Amino acid sequence: MKAVRSTLLLAAVVLSGCASSGSGTDSSQQVSWWNPLSYHWSSALPWNWFGGTLTATEQGVGGLTASTAMKEDAINAGLNGDYTLRQGMRSQNGQVVSFWQALRDGKVRLVIEGQSQVERIEVMDSAIVSHDGSKVGDAFSDRFTKAFNNCTLASGADARDVACRAPGSQHLTYLYHGDWHGPEGLMPSDDTLKSWKISKIIWQR
Repeated sequence: MKAVRSTLLLAAVVLSGCASSGSGTDSSQQVSWWNPLSYHWSSALPWNWFGGTLTATEQGVGGLTASTAMKEDAINAGLNGDYTLRQGMRSQNGQVVSFWQALRDGKVRLVIEGQSQVERIEVMDSAIVSHDGSKVGDAFSDRFTKAFNNCTLASGADARDVACRAPGSQHLTYLYHGDWHGPEGLMPSDDTLKSWKISKIIWQR
């Protein structure tokens, strides 16, 4: 009988030890409490599920959309904190345009424009892929066979380039750049364009 009581006593001690190891004072060092106020919600967004790679879509680029405020913290969050931001202003068509440049390795990779919210994003980073798989450096012939009904001559600082609406898109444009020795204002031939490369992916609200 004593042997039985000793066995029961030993079992009780073991069980109490196991229980205390999960609920005693040391358990605070093993349990990580989730605080919704300190959680970085941007990591839960769909565009961050696969290694944080940014994608240009109808909604915007990465976490940057038409509802993103033109503020450093909002833009930084939309870009996953992957770039160094630099703010600037310039005159355009008689108006002052505010913009942010996103830099990596000392080079401008994106330009974000807008007044109170993001209105336009220029992507020069080949690491950012559009919804159809296009990226900076891709050839015109990878996506198009002809410019007619697809492309127009670009304007402004990119006047020597050709702007082509991304297939099936209302907000994305691919800007193609290449060698062209023809007269200004004339669209290069399709044969010339086929080797031109995407220099920018442009999202416009």
